[in-house]
Amino acid sequence: MAIEFGEFKGNKVMTIRKDENDRYPFTFGKTKAKLIVENFDAIKQFAEEE
Repeated sequence: MAIEFGEFKGNKVMTIRKDENDRYPFTFGKTKAKLIVENFDAIKQFAEEE
């Protein structure tokens, strides 16, 4: 997994890629990062569902 930090319109962002050739990376800023952290248990449960 590759993680990159950058900037978008003057705001810090984080980009997560499955690998170096990932065509559809996941990019988010600090506001969404805080929401992810606050709701981590629900997100983890969702990801583990069949």
